[in-house]
Amino acid sequence: MNENQSKETTLHFLDYWRVIRSRKEIVLAVLFLVVITGTVYTFTLPKIYAAEARIEVNNDNVNLDPFSYSPMDGSRYDPYFLRTQYEIIKSKPILYEVINRLNLQEAWGKDGQNVPKEKAYKILFSSLDVAQSRDTSLIALRARRQDPREAMRIANTLADVYRDQRLDLKYKEMTRSIDALRRELENQQEKVDTAEQQVEELREKLGITVLSEGVDGGSASIEKLRLQQLEGDRVSARVDMLVQKARYEQLEAMSNDDLLTASAYLASDPFVESMRTEIKNLDVQLSSLLENYGVNHPEVKQAKAARDELMGKLAQALDGIKKGVKAQYVISKSKFDALEEELRGAQSEDRQSQREKLLPFNKAQRELDLQRSLLDALKARLAQEGITLKVPRTPVEIVDAAEESNRPVSPNLFLNMLLSIFVGLGAGVGLAYFIEYLDTSIKTADDVERWVDLPVLGLIPQKVRPLIEEGPDSDHAEGYRVLRTNMSFTDAGGPTKGAFAVLSGGAGEGKSTTAFNLAYVCAQQGEKVLLVDADLRRPVQHTILGVSNRFGLTNVLLRDVPVEETIKTTSVPNLHFLPSGRLPRTSLGVLDPKRIGELVSSLKSKYDVVIFDTPPLVGISDSAVIAKEVDGIIMVVQYRKYPRDMIIRAKQMLDTLGVEQVGVVLNNINIMRDDYYYYYHSYYSNYYYYRSDESLPAGSPEHSES
Repeated sequence: MNENQSKETTLHFLDYWRVIRSRKEIVLAVLFLVVITGTVYTFTLPKIYAAEARIEVNNDNVNLDPFSYSPMDGSRYDPYFLRTQYEIIKSKPILYEVINRLNLQEAWGKDGQNVPKEKAYKILFSSLDVAQSRDTSLIALRARRQDPREAMRIANTLADVYRDQRLDLKYKEMTRSIDALRRELENQQEKVDTAEQQVEELREKLGITVLSEGVDGGSASIEKLRLQQLEGDRVSARVDMLVQKARYEQLEAMSNDDLLTASAYLASDPFVESMRTEIKNLDVQLSSLLENYGVNHPEVKQAKAARDELMGKLAQALDGIKKGVKAQYVISKSKFDALEEELRGAQSEDRQSQREKLLPFNKAQRELDLQRSLLDALKARLAQEGITLKVPRTPVEIVDAAEESNRPVSPNLFLNMLLSIFVGLGAGVGLAYFIEYLDTSIKTADDVERWVDLPVLGLIPQKVRPLIEEGPDSDHAEGYRVLRTNMSFTDAGGPTKGAFAVLSGGAGEGKSTTAFNLAYVCAQQGEKVLLVDADLRRPVQHTILGVSNRFGLTNVLLRDVPVEETIKTTSVPNLHFLPSGRLPRTSLGVLDPKRIGELVSSLKSKYDVVIFDTPPLVGISDSAVIAKEVDGIIMVVQYRKYPRDMIIRAKQMLDTLGVEQVGVVLNNINIMRDDYYYYYHSYYSNYYYYRSDESLPAGSPEHSES
């Protein structure tokens, strides 16, 4: 294996596109078949109609706990509850009831025989779809049937059956709940009676006098009432003490003028009030005198003296009031202290009594209160359940009833066509890649260089005819000129003389056409060229040139005719032709290596270029004999013809012979399948089109039209 073969290649996106482009017939054929099949299948399917009813489902679990009852307990969103309801809706009890109500066994029967209920259940189950509206407690019930009216009836009946089943279940659960609550209420009543009896026994045993019974059933003893009375007296004494203390502290903080001003509010003594009145009258009299007399007038002085005397008496009276308030404060404080001391003693006695005889009684009393509260809660819950049983909250509401539809939901022609296109494209592309994977032929110039390790001398497209028919300015001629140019830069060819053998690994790869067209372009370039048809078993060159094949190479090798007499001139200037001649059945080994060597040397001395059209290399020894004697080998490989193993084998045979290998001509390329070849061919086609146009004489019709 050569170096290029050992290298791993990195595939580009264009390589994948090239595969699809080259196998587009397969892709399109598979796509067409899949789309046609999908379309026919779609039109053969029966039309299915859907009807949908929507219901609101609430969780109505009965709560037997009397302390956690809430009428909204079943309204919270619970995804597990809804999923459970999906399964219940499609369960056998529900669907069996739907089958019975709609008489589906008879409706789906044939020849007057009913369908078994299990089979009817399976049919109905497969035609139903239960789904939840997102983030809601709404459930959609969808029925799919060929008859739109039947689909509507199934969806609505399913909603009705499920609603009736939930209502019946709720009624039964509530009935069981009420029965359980009643039994619990009877047991609780017995506990209350027992607790009351125990309290009464302890009261009689401990000698506790019950004076009153509160709303909660509790009782108060004489000791408790005495403590309550003392506590009330203490609170009243404390309030009175604080009031007297506040008055005393306020009076102490006031000046005489403030006391005179506030005396009306702090004291209600008639003497003080009379003096304040007299002082006000003297103030009025003094103001009147000052308006008429001076300050030193006797009447003014007399009025001032009388006022000062009254002010002194008022100050003495206010001082007495202060002392009285202080005395009241001291008395109220002493009373409060006495009540405080008495209350402490009573509380101490009460605690001692509690420890000795009231503790069991109080414990029994608390137990009685607890049992009574439980009894009241059970009574309230029983009343609530009774109301709910009479006016139940429906756990299932039908939000939207199903309606008959006139538009089928299946088959979906657009969707099926779209899927057919995608599947067809996928299958076609996959098949194209699979075939490409199995195809080991030579496809590109890179394949030639990778597997054969020879340069590519030329790229020849499909449908190439001999240039003698197409003309020297045809689109295909330039490809052979490029071939000749590339040969000129090899060690074997050179720009002067040389003998070349055009061969291929297998038959039908286009070597004969390549040999002729190569000889043709060499002759067009002014070289003296001899084309030798060395394919003795299947000669074709004489048919191209339209000459006789009676005498030729076989006669020369058998020494029947001199070589000069067998060479023919052609209609192409500088091109001569040596036919193969007829090969006798008894002379198959005419290609003697020594004789071939002498012939090649003789012809090279007379012609610039000698081109041998040889038979296929693999399986026939003639090519090996000629290849050994010429200056260079040109191997023709047909595009996507034979497995590359054949080409590699031919290359190995040439390597074994030790001959000079000029390069490879990649022949019969489908330029429409490969972008590279397409642009390569288009360039030369356009080039020769414009060159031909420029070569026309000025003023000619062809030139004017262009």
